[in-house]
Amino acid sequence: MTAYLLLIVSAILVNNILLAQFLGNCPFLGTSNKMSTATGMAMAVTFVLTFAGAITWLVQRYMLIPYELEYLQTIAFILVIAGLVQFVEIVLQKTAPALYQALGIFLPLITTNCAVLGVAIINIQKNYDLMQTLVHSFASAVGFGLALVIFAGIRERFALSKMPKVLQGTASGLITAGLMALIFQGFKGLF
Repeated sequence: MTAYLLLIVSAILVNNILLAQFLGNCPFLGTSNKMSTATGMAMAVTFVLTFAGAITWLVQRYMLIPYELEYLQTIAFILVIAGLVQFVEIVLQKTAPALYQALGIFLPLITTNCAVLGVAIINIQKNYDLMQTLVHSFASAVGFGLALVIFAGIRERFALSKMPKVLQGTASGLITAGLMALIFQGFKGLF
């Protein structure tokens, strides 16, 4: 139980996929202008990342390793992720059309979100079993969502405040992301 708790805290805070490993920065910067869009993206990434972790683990263990096709890992994982994103897109279009419209181009970006592929590969490299893979994938997605929602809140405040023209937009976003990464690095000393 302690091992799972450490895995969760580590994936959310210490080894945050966005702020410590710098994977998935495109949707991080692109969907963080509004809290509603950031929350929707966080939920979509959580769903895709958790299920992609489990399915890619199964593909690795029961298809690639037995047939000695490990060299096809990246291609196989990308196909799994692309299929899951298509599934999420169809479900959102039917159940939450407003969220589907709000996410717009960013939903297909999950297909090429290196955070999803990165977590799937990290799960295999660390030789996690299926339960550890599910826990790590979900915790990494929660860490992604936490960073995204915090960042969106900060950017919404920036929109309401006076700021020098040079620092408006992307510049303030990148500086804030860097500062958030430094803050999250402070958790390394605790664990």
